[in-house]
Amino acid sequence: MNEKNTQFSIGYFVPEFPAQTHAFFWREIHALKRLGISVDIVSTKKPLEKLVSHVWARQAMARTTYLFPPTFLLALKALSFFLFAGVTKWRRVIAAVFRADTGGIKGRFRYMALVFFGAILAHRSREGEWRHVHVHSCADSANIALFAHLLSGVTYSLTLHGQLSFFGPNQREKWKHAAFSIAVSDSLVREVRHQSWGHLPRIVKKAPMGVDTHIFRRNAPYVPWKPGEICRVFSCGRLNPGKRHKDIVEAVHLLKSRGIGIELRIAGEDDSPDGRIRNSLEQQVERLALEKHVKLIGAVSEEQVCHELEHAHIFVLASREEALGVATMEAMSMGVPVVATDVGGVPELVENGETGLLVPPGKPRDIARAMETILSNSDLARSFSSASRKKIELSFHERKSAETIMYALRESGVMP
Repeated sequence: MNEKNTQFSIGYFVPEFPAQTHAFFWREIHALKRLGISVDIVSTKKPLEKLVSHVWARQAMARTTYLFPPTFLLALKALSFFLFAGVTKWRRVIAAVFRADTGGIKGRFRYMALVFFGAILAHRSREGEWRHVHVHSCADSANIALFAHLLSGVTYSLTLHGQLSFFGPNQREKWKHAAFSIAVSDSLVREVRHQSWGHLPRIVKKAPMGVDTHIFRRNAPYVPWKPGEICRVFSCGRLNPGKRHKDIVEAVHLLKSRGIGIELRIAGEDDSPDGRIRNSLEQQVERLALEKHVKLIGAVSEEQVCHELEHAHIFVLASREEALGVATMEAMSMGVPVVATDVGGVPELVENGETGLLVPPGKPRDIARAMETILSNSDLARSFSSASRKKIELSFHERKSAETIMYALRESGVMP
């Protein structure tokens, strides 16, 4: 029997899927399937080749419909869908474009282009017999889902992964028409409610991104660092100024100057087209004479992340802004003591002094001090290792967000 006839079908919309930070989405897709929800993946466009790192990435790309650039046939079908949508729906779309916070005439023309991609999404929803589209973005992907909804009636929902200011204009319209919304942390739920514009959907839920604790688990017990050994530090995150990898490099330099043998490995690739961020980090490493102590290992698979964490004494993330932090969850699931910055929803994950140490953003000396605290106290390191794993198992497993989507679909009346 066809799976579409036995499961509730949805579109699952992720921009530039599957990039280096998208392992969570792949986990959620499989968790949704186990809950009886069939998922068709949609994305804006393919990611840069250098960002395609996971062993499942090619399989995922083969399953994904990319809206840009559209094939001639897909464009023709979308145009036909738009033309046959009818005058009433055209008026709804045009009214939404003119209500949108677009930044002038040029912005309105840009939104009309997004209407075309909305027609492609609407066509795919009809073709795939989707009952709903879940959008993992509040930027232009949300606009596209909005226009698909106005053209076809297919419902949509949003997951907010960061501060609203990151995701551009027209937030009022995006949220006004959503069947429900999800934010990945309490701090983001509060932000959404504070900036509600009077148009929030009735259902707003929190659902943290999660990790597969069966994959991210140790093969051997965590062993704290001992004086005289090389301290192995791991960090994982796309090479982006907001991740503040340069602060970790500076902290490593400070610890090296205090006589601690140390090696830092940073997983993540430059997400700028010209590689300028990686070049800047390499120049810093060279300037501080840390070539033998800092390695930029690029975008890596989940399996490689597990391997790196298995051998690390400390995990560090120095982000200036962080909604929650999947990489930090993965480290905690692997029982690696964590030093992270006290930003966004991170304190919901890393309880200072209980499951790790929090430091202010932009303070390399505080990062070095926190690292040294863990290194000098093996009992504390073991305590963080054990408490971190327990917290992830309890509250940040990969089923959490999928279950929340399912409950919200039912509560909103979209799913029987």
